[in-house]
Amino acid sequence: MQESQASWKESLEAFLHPRVVVMLVLGFSAGIPILLIFSSLSLWLREAGVERADITFFSWAALGYSFKFVWAPLVDQLPLPWLSRLLGRRRSWLLLAQLAIIAAIGTMASIDPALGQEGQVAMALAAVALGFSSATQDVVIDAYRIEAADTRLQGMMSAAYIAGYRVAMVVAGAGALVIASGFGTELGNYHYEAWRNTYWIMMLAMLIGVATTLMIKEPEASAQRNYHHSALEYSRFLVLFALSLSGFIVCFYLTSGVAQALKVQLSALLLNDALASFLIEILRFCIAGSVSFLLAKVLLVSGLVQRSMVDETYVAPVREFFQRYGKGTALLLLLLVGSYRISDIILGVISNVFYLDMGFSKQQIATAVKTFGVAMAIFGGFLGGLLAMRQGVMRILFLGALLSAITNLLFMILADQGADLLWLYIVVAADNLSAGLAGAAFVAFLSSLTNISFTAMQYAIFSSLMTLLPKILGGYSGSIVDSVGYEWFFIFTTLVGLPVLLLIVVANRWLPIASLDSNVTKKAVAVNSG
Repeated sequence: MQESQASWKESLEAFLHPRVVVMLVLGFSAGIPILLIFSSLSLWLREAGVERADITFFSWAALGYSFKFVWAPLVDQLPLPWLSRLLGRRRSWLLLAQLAIIAAIGTMASIDPALGQEGQVAMALAAVALGFSSATQDVVIDAYRIEAADTRLQGMMSAAYIAGYRVAMVVAGAGALVIASGFGTELGNYHYEAWRNTYWIMMLAMLIGVATTLMIKEPEASAQRNYHHSALEYSRFLVLFALSLSGFIVCFYLTSGVAQALKVQLSALLLNDALASFLIEILRFCIAGSVSFLLAKVLLVSGLVQRSMVDETYVAPVREFFQRYGKGTALLLLLLVGSYRISDIILGVISNVFYLDMGFSKQQIATAVKTFGVAMAIFGGFLGGLLAMRQGVMRILFLGALLSAITNLLFMILADQGADLLWLYIVVAADNLSAGLAGAAFVAFLSSLTNISFTAMQYAIFSSLMTLLPKILGGYSGSIVDSVGYEWFFIFTTLVGLPVLLLIVVANRWLPIASLDSNVTKKAVAVNSG
């Protein structure tokens, strides 16, 4: 396979391409909410006197990021009344998601979790709303990026998006803590007004994304989209989705008590708490998913929604992917997507614990990882985007996978050196640089696999799949370290990354990336105009 390559001049000019700049700003908009749900909110709750066990309840807010592929088809298929005609399909959904984020952050700011259980439940619901609206924004931005430019520019656009995202995480993480402290709150001296003002400032920061959404143009492929159903049919489909989702949530909630009892019994049988918990949660998920599926089937049989709408929304994107590549190639691609980040994610789960065990202070770790490491990741991302334009996506995809695996061996040197600050920065630099480079190339690769007719759905599946296996295995990283020690653990994380290189080589021979964009665009135009 031969990929079209840009000259160095064209590659460097891409840094200032308007679409690249837009993705930098949209990345900032996407990065603001996540730490307002997790680290910043956790500290707020802790200062407010909420027990640690109760703080874990707020992890429900992360469900939106894990299951965004469930409602991603709605973003592809459902128009928004009046707004879609005014702004277009992508911009209308993007504006709606951003306004929902602003509303959720504002709601969180208006709640004092120190007032008791009622306030904590209200805060949890607002955090969940923020998680779902933020995940929706991610879905739309991914679809917009893919439709706004061809494959060659995707690496640079993804690098800009990641850079903006990381800057926003610093603002909403460390920045929010500095602002809250500046307003006079701290552990043992809690002031609700300080956190309220902090979240108001973060809410105002989201206006940057809103302004960008109103200024940018709708992608041409999306602007040509025609909607084939009536407003009543779309409304019925939305009701079907809401009822099915409600069935899943209710079933998952009602099985919590039984699940807890089963975990105790299974843990005693397997002598492994983590494995028992994982198996029971998978069982709960399957049961709730089955209930949701059966409820949807009943509603379909009742005639609430046309079967053709369900097929267009959920079945067609998956079917099209397998038809386009064939079963064998499609499965190879899914295997590559699901395993590409396995090496760095497994190690990343326990990296901060490793730094602490080596004797580094929290301040040293924060400076090296959260400041220097973020800067190196941003640089690596732009370097990956630049090289992807110059050398082609697949070559840099291979290079990123190779570096991500090999740089894990540097952790073995740090383990021997102990609390050596110089080696800490060397390891953090290499780890983040390779991760940034690999991430930019990988996002460009995923973007090239999507059909513009089903952009949101297909990319949401890819982005969910790419972290599923690594996160599952990452949950056992602590157990592996306890069993074999850090040195052998780092060797393990390197070895599990090597098969990915073979998958890339095989995919490189089978995939016509260079002609993919034009073929998909023509297909999308044909489908939408027909």
